[in-house]
Amino acid sequence: MKVLVFLEQRDGKLKSSALEALTVANKMAKGEATNVAGLIIGDNVAALAAEVKDYGADTVFTANSDGLGKYNVLGYTAAVKAACDEFKPDVVLGIASPMGRDLFARCAARLDAGLLTDLVDIDFNGFSGGVKPMYAGKVLANVKFSGSGLKMATLRPNVFAAESSTGAAVAKQLNVTIDDSKIKTLEIKKGKSDKVDLTEASVIISGGRAMGDASKFEILHSCAEVIGASVGASRAAVDAGYAPHDMQVGQTGKTVNPQLYIACGISGAIQHMAGMRTSKVIVAINTDPDAPIFSVADYGIVADLFEAVPIMQEKFKELLK
Repeated sequence: MKVLVFLEQRDGKLKSSALEALTVANKMAKGEATNVAGLIIGDNVAALAAEVKDYGADTVFTANSDGLGKYNVLGYTAAVKAACDEFKPDVVLGIASPMGRDLFARCAARLDAGLLTDLVDIDFNGFSGGVKPMYAGKVLANVKFSGSGLKMATLRPNVFAAESSTGAAVAKQLNVTIDDSKIKTLEIKKGKSDKVDLTEASVIISGGRAMGDASKFEILHSCAEVIGASVGASRAAVDAGYAPHDMQVGQTGKTVNPQLYIACGISGAIQHMAGMRTSKVIVAINTDPDAPIFSVADYGIVADLFEAVPIMQEKFKELLK
């Protein structure tokens, strides 16, 4: 089986989830790096190919062009088609990011391919299908391809672990003709926050319903400043209006996989734990000693978060001097 992986980059930096997709591709190809190729699209991105060396791909196609410096679904689709024409894959994989969702839907229509989205589990035996959450995470559905032909799929970030393997990752330039007569991206405006996106963050501190008010999230932001963390929230906190949806961690929010996850005032609903339980170290702060979050925590603190977090912050300051 030959697998092509779309390696998403933003501002000249590969998303960490790109390595997860390469690992899945390598397993599909039974460890044959010659049957796995990556694709990086953008402006001056050829050097990024070296970053995926030893992650399962012998070839990394690069589509370098000024016209691809800003994301444009038409230009990116043309690059994916050019890579498919060159490599002739059986499967094309990507990540279920906002870009991946937009790009893969158009590519599937353009290439007359089957498409499965937001997979959290894979049938590696011939890749006939997989598992995806549906109805706001209330059920897990087994989804399958029908018929033959090219198969495309997006994977939920931070679900499949990235594992090193073999793979020379030799860069190979693609010639892509870009038609910007229909759509031309003039500007991309970023959000106000300069914090690392939750899906890429190595340290996260999250608050739950116990925060009680949007303004009280400031205590978490203050602690996050000290340890270089990003701030998240549970679904209950988001539904209550304490935090915006882009801060939500959980099955209906963002799936995260940081080195350290600090859960403050979060009881530990199944939906939330599904989005953070693969964190390397989990610290839970809750007044209820029987809260479900303690079942997955490496360290538990039975206390009021408004008393515990300031103490932790001061200790962090002392350790980081």
